[in-house]
Order: sequence, then structure tokens, then C-alpha cells
Amino acid sequence: MTNPNDRALPRAVRLAMPLAREVAVEVAKQYGVCVRPVPLRRLDTQTGRWELVDVPCGSTLDAACPPCAKRNRQLRIAQCREGWHLDHEPTTTPDEPTDDQRWLVEFRADLQARREKAEQLGEDTTDWDAAIEGVDAEINEAGMRGNVLGRTAAKRVRSTRRRQDAPDLPKRKMTNTTLGRTFTAQDGKVYRPSLFVTLTLPSYGKVRDGVPVDPQTYDYARAARDALHFSKLVDRFVQNLRRVAGYDVQYFATVEPQQRLAPHLHMAIRGTLPRAELKQIIAATYHQVWWPPTHEVRFEGDHLPVWQDETGYLDPGTGEVLPTWEQALDQLDADQDAEPLHVVRFGQQHNIQSVLAGTPAAGKWLGYLTKYLTKSLADPLDTGAADNPARREHAARLVEALRSEPCSPTCPNWLRYGIQPKGAKPGMLPGRCRGKAHKPDHLGYAGRRVLVSRKWSNKTLAEHKQDRRTWVLEALGQPDQPTDPHRYMWKPVPAGDANVAPLAVRLLRSVAERQRWRAHLQQLEAQSLSAIRPAA
Repeated sequence: MTNPNDRALPRAVRLAMPLAREVAVEVAKQYGVCVRPVPLRRLDTQTGRWELVDVPCGSTLDAACPPCAKRNRQLRIAQCREGWHLDHEPTTTPDEPTDDQRWLVEFRADLQARREKAEQLGEDTTDWDAAIEGVDAEINEAGMRGNVLGRTAAKRVRSTRRRQDAPDLPKRKMTNTTLGRTFTAQDGKVYRPSLFVTLTLPSYGKVRDGVPVDPQTYDYARAARDALHFSKLVDRFVQNLRRVAGYDVQYFATVEPQQRLAPHLHMAIRGTLPRAELKQIIAATYHQVWWPPTHEVRFEGDHLPVWQDETGYLDPGTGEVLPTWEQALDQLDADQDAEPLHVVRFGQQHNIQSVLAGTPAAGKWLGYLTKYLTKSLADPLDTGAADNPARREHAARLVEALRSEPCSPTCPNWLRYGIQPKGAKPGMLPGRCRGKAHKPDHLGYAGRRVLVSRKWSNKTLAEHKQDRRTWVLEALGQPDQPTDPHRYMWKPVPAGDANVAPLAVRLLRSVAERQRWRAHLQQLEAQSLSAIRPAA
């Protein structure tokens, strides 16, 4: 509602005044309230009462919601701290399956039997396949990992012989432990050091202040491919690390942007290895991309493949059916002289630090490890660089290089090179891939920003979140009673629902609730201090 007194003010004065809604958003940020709450309708199955509940958006980026991003970063800090110098083996006993999980697997078995029967009778199994795919998705959402049938397709096997340009790696006998070595000093004190490692990609040309000195000679094509396959290189590094270390190495890693817009890795490693061995592992780690060649562009501009139902994509000039993804891989397998499409390696620059639990260095590297988690890969690390025209041009060139690069077997860009993508469907256009890797905010990297091994802190992120909730409730003097997971039913609220209050009203309600919490917490702290204060 407009304040009638504002109309009497000069226009220049009114324009200089902040909007009340924007002030409400800033106050919400100050109190740690989500500024993009998602309204959901909740049914209490015990009372039959419906109510509207604002659920935090859960964003991990400052640009979207600073309070949620800060909260997620704090959870990651707690997760990293608890697992880095663990001195006891984590328990990994899986939970007992619930009744719902058992029912889903039984239902999946019934669908599979019906599909096989239909296939034997020569009937169309498309509907059965769609139903099975939907149940498989529900199985994963219900808290079960992997495919209920395991691997259903034969895995293509490549030669495991190491490249001649990569050094060999030693291999130790594996021991059944996740803990690193300990060292005993002369005074009998036992030390359990761990590692902090930073790994980068190679140079693509000389840069100054994160911008290429000569953009014409900067190797954008290689930079784009290295970013696309960086996650696979990290996976291979972990495999080599465990092979050389001889134990089940646990790690907490984050992928962050460099000033030059290339991804690089910060990794906290439980346990320690000699620096010489670690440098050898870094030098020997590589990932080969065995995809069909892309040196010949067959279709671009207005000359693009056309879709034909029940056939696939055709050459518009000859009517020839383009080879499918599997056929293209078969041709690659049959070529004894074939070379990988791309080989990605780490660069020469890396940082290796030994860290002891409880030291100032441990806190320093912990903060450095999670410092930029609330930024996207395209965000400048230096806020002053946001308006740098040279940097914007550098980012645009990298995005353009990524536009025509295939990001996955299902990428529409394969049509540009005369190959039907895996799972081809009508409407695909080269250069119009919707994959995350092609988006300007990701700059080629489509993997996860936080990589955590399964036996790191002996807790899931949800359990760390529950620990935080328990601490807050205990501080407020409230019991942390477990909630029946079947008590509530949730439904999305349609856009424009008249029952949903304006955003500013909902934010102010949440701010008022936070104010009550803080006042209650301060009161409890004052009572605690007065109880322990010695009598005069």
C-alpha cells in the first residue's frame, strides 16, 4: 500500500527512498530468514487440518538466497570438520528396509514379470518400460541406492594399458581401514596428520588478472573440454590415491572457480602420504574420453538433420539414416588405430599441506576449502572484476567454445558431427543443449560442487542438519521429539493462490518468529549466567 504522505514529496526525493519491500528483504537476510520461501500446503493426518507452511528454498548460492546459502555452507563446514581427523572407524551398517521400500521392490518385480511376458508374446513393451522407469525413480527417492537389478547393459571394455606418456604407479596391498598413519613423538604424544591438497588444470595461454593476454591464441577448445571432463579426472585421482595409499582413503573436496574461469579442486584427505608419492600420483593421473571423433563438422546452420518417426535422424540431402550412438561406438571399437577424443590431466601447479587436528592451520584450511561454495563457477572471485569488459569477453568466448562441444552421450551437439545422440528424440538442435555444462553459470563443469566420500564423517548431510536442529532446540529449552514421517502430507501451492500472503508479509512473519527465538535464547543465557555467578 502506498503511503499518502509520499505524494507530497518531490519526485527526486521519492525516487531516492528505498522500497519498503526491499527493506523487508534486507531485514530478513539480517535475521537469517529465507528470502525465497516456497509455500506448501500441509495436511495433518491426525487432526485433518490443512495449513500453509513456508519452506526454505535451500539454495546454495548467494545470488539466489544469501541466508540459505550461508546455512548450507555452515553445514558443509561442520561435515568437513567432523570427518577430517576422525580417529575411529565409521560404522557403515545399512538401515533395515522399511515397509514402503519392500513394497516398491515387490511392485517392481511384478512389473518386470509382466513386461517379460508381454515381450514373449510379441507385444509392445513401451508402456511397461515407462512404468518400470517411474518405479525405479521412486525407489531412489525412497532412500535406496542404485539399480534394483544392478548393471543391465554390457559394459564396454577398453584397454587398461597405461599411456606411454604417463608414469607408472606403485600398488600397495589394501588394508581394511579408513584411518591414516599415526606418528609417536619422543614424549609419547601421538599425532595423526592429514592433508590439504589443491589441484589445478593446465595452462591454456598466458593470463593476467584472470584474463588472457592474447585471446586469439588462448586455447578455448581445450579449456572447454577439460572443464567438461574434470569430474572424471577427479574420480580417477581418487582411484589412484587409494591404490597407492593401500587403504580406503576418505576425502571432502570442493570444486571452485579460478580467476581464469577454469575449475580447480580443494581436497581434505584423512591420513597422509609422502609428498613425493602424492606428486607422482598427480602426474600419473589422466582420463581418456573414448567418444566418436568430432574433427569433421557435417551439419550446421540451415543444413541440419531431420527427424523421421520410427527411424531417427536423417541426412537432409541423401536421406541416409545417421548412425546411432551405439553404432558410432562400435565403429570406434573396431578401429585398432583409434585415439581418444580427449585426454585431460592436471596442471603443474598444485599445493600440498600437512594439517594437524586442533591447530590454527586446520581452521584456516577449513575456511579456505568452503570459502567460495556460495558462488557459481562464473562469479568473479574479486567483486571489483564484475564490471571488467575483458573478463566478460573472456567468459563469452569460453561459453561459445562450449556451445558446440558434446557434453554427454545424450547431447544434441552430436548431430553436428553426423551422429544420433543416445536416446535421440525429435526437436534436438545442435548448439541448443539444455545440459548444465552449457549454462553460463557452470562454464562446462556439470558435476557436483561438493564431493564427499561415503565413510567421511559417519553421517549424511541430513544427519548433520538434524544435529544443528537438536542443538538449537536444546538451547531454547525445547524437547527434540521425533516426528512421525507419515503424519503429514505435503502438496504444492498453485501459482497465484489467493490464500498465499504477499512475500513481504510472509518474510515479516518469519522475522518476528526469529525475534522471539532470539529473545528466548538471550533470556536463557542470562538465566544460565546468573545461576553460575558466585554470590556477592
